[in-house]
Parts: sequence; structure tokens; C-alpha cells
Amino acid sequence: MNNLLVFAFLFFIGSCLGWCMELLFRRFISVNNPERKWINPGFLVGPYLPLYGFGLWGMFVVSCVTMTFETDNIWVNAVIVFVIMAAVMTIIEYIAGLIFVKGMKVKLWDYSHEKLNIQGVICPKFSAIWGLLGTAYYFSVNTHVISWVVWLSQHLAFSFFIGMFFGIFIIDLSYSLQLSNKIRRFASENELVIRYEELKDFIRQQREEMEQKKRFLLAFHTDEPFREHLESFLERSVEHQKQKLEEAEEAIKKVKEEVISRIAGEEDDRQE
Repeated sequence: MNNLLVFAFLFFIGSCLGWCMELLFRRFISVNNPERKWINPGFLVGPYLPLYGFGLWGMFVVSCVTMTFETDNIWVNAVIVFVIMAAVMTIIEYIAGLIFVKGMKVKLWDYSHEKLNIQGVICPKFSAIWGLLGTAYYFSVNTHVISWVVWLSQHLAFSFFIGMFFGIFIIDLSYSLQLSNKIRRFASENELVIRYEELKDFIRQQREEMEQKKRFLLAFHTDEPFREHLESFLERSVEHQKQKLEEAEEAIKKVKEEVISRIAGEEDDRQE
């Protein structure tokens, strides 16, 4: 029972802190939010991201195991922790990404523009970031987490709040999965994978255009039928792809003209 509470506590802390990190990243750092608006990250309604909950599980377990392999050289320890943390967190991210891409036809994040990415789900850049976060956690946060866990084991009354969190989380998860199923069916009908953040941003823009109430938590709630938004989103995506194709064709045409002009100029020089 104690171990169950410990992992429930870690999931709670990781999910909530991860949500806060993503919220600040999207607001102040992300290039995909040039307007610097507050965006609710993730696919759930509430302020938590399960991926970070599982990630904290992984970090905690890795920290407990790595402690047995510590050497007298702190830099060697740091490299070992970095590699193991990066590997474990990348595996968690890859599994989570595939579950949504293959099972739900949804991409919660997209690394397709990053170098050496795998299926747009993982890439070396973010694996390195995970490794750095894991190393920072190990050397600065892990001792505090262990003390929190010890405190939890001595104050089981706190389990009431953990239970309340999971009660709300399960209700939220049920609601969000129903919404995801609607998206999955639409995506399967049209043989595509929907980028979750693009769809969320599209619906936000639609609400602003129709002067509907702004919503931070219920990002997909609108006064119009949800399927109409999906169909409009598909139409816009098709138009966007057509535009990109036309731009690519125009660029190719210009290159051909430049090559032909250059060849013609070289031939004229030879004749002279």
C-alpha cells in the first residue's frame, strides 16, 4: 500500500509540475506561439500532463538504481546519469507518442522539423534536453523528492488529497478520451493524422472570429458542432498543402529557368 501511495504521489507531482513547465515554455519560449498567448498544454482539460507523471516515475527509479553505481568522480557520475536518463525518458516519450499516433490518429507533439527525428515522435535534440533535465533532477531535486516520499509514508492522511486528485483525473481522462475518439474516427475516415496543437489553435481562432467566450481549460468546447470544426480544419489543411505545393512548383520553375539561362549563356560564350 505504501509503495502504491508513493508512485501515486510521484505521478501527481510530475504531472502537475510538467504542466506548469509546458505552460511557461509555450508562453515565453516556443516559436510556435508568436502571439505569446497562454495555451493549455496537453490533451486533458485540467492542469496536469500524464507524460511527465510517468517521466518522474522513470527519473525516480533511475535515480534509485544509479545511486548504486556512483563513482568518486562527479563528472563520470553526471555522464552516466545523463545517458541513462536520456534513454529512459526518450523510450517513455516514444511509447506515448506511438500510442496516440497509431491508436488515436493524433500527434500531441511533432518533431518532424527536427534533424534525425524518428516518425516525428522523438529526436536527438529533445533526447538531450530530457537527459539534461534528468541530470538536474538527480543532482538537485531527487533528495527533496525522497524526503517528500518519507513524509508521505508518515502522514497517510495526505492520501485523501491524492485520491481526490485521481478522482478528478479519471473523470477528465474519460471526457478527453471521448473527444479523442471523435477525432480518431474523423482522422480514420479521411486517412490522416491530426496534429493536436494545430487543431486546438484552429478552434481557438474560430471562437475568436465568432466572438465566442474564450476558454483556457475547455480548449475544444465550442457552440458549434465539433465535427464542423474538424471539417473546416481539414479544408484549411488541404488549402495550406496546396499553397505549399504551388510555392514549391514555383521555386522549381525558377530554378529551371536559371539553369536554362545559365546553360544558354555558357553556349553563347563558347560560340564567341
